[in-house]
This record gives sequence, C-alpha cells and structure tokens, in this order.
Amino acid sequence: MIMIKSKEMIVMLDASIVGKIIQEYRETKGISQEVLSGLAGIGRTHLSAIERGERRPTLDTFYKISQALDMRASGLLRAIEEELRE
Repeated sequence: MIMIKSKEMIVMLDASIVGKIIQEYRETKGISQEVLSGLAGIGRTHLSAIERGERRPTLDTFYKISQALDMRASGLLRAIEEELRE
C-alpha cells in the first residue's frame, strides 16, 4: 500500500482499489480483458493481475489502460480518489 499524506488525512492507496476501478470501467464499456489488454498493449494476464490487485500498474501502464478505455488518465485517477474517500 502507498500512503498519501495531506494536511487533512492519511490515505492508503490499495492496489485492489485501482484494479477494482479499472475492472468496473472495463465492464461498463462491455470490453473483455483480452480486448482491453490488446488495446493497451499489455498482456491479458498482466491486466488480470492488476484488476485483482496483485500487481500495481506503472504510470506508463496506467496511462495506456486509460487510453484504451477511451478516457483521460486524470479521469481514471479521479474515480480512484473518489473510491478512496468512501
């Protein structure tokens, strides 16, 4: 887990939350792991491990996934931040 410290609180960034949000967006768009991983240029098993929270995407991979989901990386990150606040 990664700790994000601010004046208001300390938030733990859990890889499972990142994976959950990516999976939710993928499923909402009706895209399989096979298709998304192909569009992002990463292996399907790598994407699967990210979605399960077993691997953390690098910034480059995070950007590729967001582009493959046809969204900005900042939008995907915003969704992750909103999930952390809940």
